[in-house]
Amino acid sequence: MENRKTAPWWGGFRFLKICYNNLMSQKLRLQPTHRILPNFVWAPIFVGIILFIAPSFVSAVSLGQKADFFVKSDYDSFQREEISATLKTIGEKAYFYVDDKWWGALDAQKKEEVEQSLRILDSEFHNRIYPKLTTIFGSEWIPGIDNDLRITILIHPMKGEAGGYFNSGDEYSRFEVSNSNQKEMVYLNANYIAEPLTKSFLAHEFMHLITFNQKDKIQGIGEEVWLNEARAEYAPTLVGYDSEYEGSNLQRRVKQFLEEPSNSITEWQNAPADYGALNLFTQYLVEHYGAKILIDSLKLKTVGIESLNQALAQNYFEEDFSQIFTDWTVAIFVNDCSLAPLDSEHLTGWSEKYCYKNENLKEIRVTPSINFLPLYGKSTLGVSQTTKNWSGNWFKFIGGKGVFKIEFIGNPENLFKILYLTQDLSGKYSLNFFSLDEKQRGEISIPEFGGKVSSVIIIPSVQTKKSGFEDSQPDISFFWSASILAKEEKEISKYLEKPISEMSKQEILNKIAEIEQLLTQLKTQFSQLEEKELEASYQKFDKDLFYGLKNDPGVEKLQEFLKSQGPEIYPEGLVTGNFLSLTQQALIRFQEKYSDEILKPLNLEKGTGYVGQMTRAKINELLGK
Repeated sequence: MENRKTAPWWGGFRFLKICYNNLMSQKLRLQPTHRILPNFVWAPIFVGIILFIAPSFVSAVSLGQKADFFVKSDYDSFQREEISATLKTIGEKAYFYVDDKWWGALDAQKKEEVEQSLRILDSEFHNRIYPKLTTIFGSEWIPGIDNDLRITILIHPMKGEAGGYFNSGDEYSRFEVSNSNQKEMVYLNANYIAEPLTKSFLAHEFMHLITFNQKDKIQGIGEEVWLNEARAEYAPTLVGYDSEYEGSNLQRRVKQFLEEPSNSITEWQNAPADYGALNLFTQYLVEHYGAKILIDSLKLKTVGIESLNQALAQNYFEEDFSQIFTDWTVAIFVNDCSLAPLDSEHLTGWSEKYCYKNENLKEIRVTPSINFLPLYGKSTLGVSQTTKNWSGNWFKFIGGKGVFKIEFIGNPENLFKILYLTQDLSGKYSLNFFSLDEKQRGEISIPEFGGKVSSVIIIPSVQTKKSGFEDSQPDISFFWSASILAKEEKEISKYLEKPISEMSKQEILNKIAEIEQLLTQLKTQFSQLEEKELEASYQKFDKDLFYGLKNDPGVEKLQEFLKSQGPEIYPEGLVTGNFLSLTQQALIRFQEKYSDEILKPLNLEKGTGYVGQMTRAKINELLGK
């Protein structure tokens, strides 16, 4: 008996059935104010469509068949909105179409390589990607809008580093979305088709197909973009493609994250930094709370942060999204499983929170923004910053001796959370928490800074907004000031002939005159000593020099020294006495040239542009002083 699914008339019949279903579904979507046509009116319309289009759809899908597809012009290398493609592979679970223009530009050897890559990709999809992801998260829409058990994979060249994309508009009829391809389909970048990364790209995009069915179709609600991407980003790891780190998508995301670590994980601009930060956070979330959090949140009628909080509660976790994000900002900095909070209140439920257990992520650590304070005397550094909701920020303070004080002033309309770490001379960290009042203000004081405490790191984040991240999010300002207070000195009492309360007016005036005379003598002596110290300091470098100094003889001497190091260090060779950007960049080159002696002892990888103790020591060594 003839198999109707391979019969030449079956493809046309199936298409007509889809058209009829689309018409009927469109009729049912009409608003109450529209006149709905009765079935006896729709029947002749349907028959008319059959007679009009039937001749074009009488053959089954076959290799070599051509088809036209809509594509996203902002992804396509040629900025096209529509392309022609040819069916190159028919797999158990997917059709693979290749852009004709791109294919036509390949030589014979390259075409053979692409065809081999398509066969490998089809095998990976059928044997690994499809069964693994559908078993864990559920299926895509089957048979879907195209009434076909296979999905369609369209391969065309794309701009930049894009691995592929998914267009939810394809899941709707053209009555609803005019440029819909009316298929369950994903798009892959032809430029990567022969690369191992393409398997990860396919897993990522197929996860979007699953999410559409599980969330939009079944739950009737669209997932927030960032969480949709979070599940898709974790899909290659679930399938096993990130196990071998070198050349993996995970390695790619780590690099993107480290280039811009303070990127918000919820604001979605489709930039590489978005994927980097979100991937690293999702890896942490699943490591510590399990993939079930991603799975269960997908099955709920809520979205975004709310759905994750529900899933956490359902799985009997005490932590919510806010706590997990805060813990992650510490973990991505220290990556130390032994670190525990000093505050017993926050120790509850603690269990190796501040690290990655994945062997491929055990060494990853974000580099904080370095802030230097002068080694001697009182000093204050104040900086105004901006951030966004659910962004990590890391500020490290070194230099200075005495009592270290940080004052934080946040935007009172937003909820800030701040942790701080102190690091001892052995490099060990201690963790504590910054208390803020209702105006989002607070301060901490740390004694023995520059002694037992070698550095302090603060990690502030804004955690106000809980939903609605589709558009660009506003910047939120905050301010911190870091101060070194002079060491407390013992009170010096002055012998008085009698108590002040018993002195006459004239006796008080005489005592003031005496003190003023003494102050004048002290100021004169101080100035002489300062001049001698200044003169000595210019014979060798023994004072800190930093960006912003102007008309300073010490800066002149520094510029002369940098100039003497050659054009690779200070190509401009300007000697102005002003410590500005050219001098700073020259100093950074010098510090990185001698990084083993200047930077490594301070656990730094990049030059700072600040003349501190280690930099001075190296300069003086080279000067022979």
